[in-house]
Amino acid sequence: MARMPSAERRRQLTEAAIRAMTRDGVARTTTRSIAAEAGVSLSVFHYCFDSKQALVESVITTITDHYVTVVREALRPRATLEETVRAGFQAYWDHVRAQPDEHMLTYELTQYALRRPGFEHLARRQYELYADTYAELIEQLRTSMDLRLSVPVPVLARYLAAMTDGLTLNYLVLGDETVWTGILDTVTAHIASLVRSP
Repeated sequence: MARMPSAERRRQLTEAAIRAMTRDGVARTTTRSIAAEAGVSLSVFHYCFDSKQALVESVITTITDHYVTVVREALRPRATLEETVRAGFQAYWDHVRAQPDEHMLTYELTQYALRRPGFEHLARRQYELYADTYAELIEQLRTSMDLRLSVPVPVLARYLAAMTDGLTLNYLVLGDETVWTGILDTVTAHIASLVRSP
């Protein structure tokens, strides 16, 4: 087996864990099954991750990075604030539709962490990561478009994280795509009303 830098090996194992957990569920995914999915020995897994907690945290961060990258690229300033905000939400929504199992896994990870003694902090960290990510995206947009906010960034970030979380779960449960154009229009108008150009 070719030697690989440890950061790259951790990334390989994390992506393998995401595939295995998506397919088999978080509780049924073992370190052995992740190593097999990645095509490495169990000792390589244990060299890269000293605990299942470390792996779960890496999975949460990586899944979040998957869709944040897409949204960040979509948030380049457009002709109007509404078009820019809509592009960001549309990019996220497109990711949910393209990767529903990955988004479903985020909810399973939350429940797994909340129900497993010693893992509760990972659920908290997951939701803090969502709010932190929104805060970064808001600051990126605020700076690039010289915007004024009618609410503090931490409040808006947590609000957007909760709203997005609820809408995502709603779609995963109901699967009704016919209403989503209207929902995106409503979200865009609402957020634009809280964020205005000077």
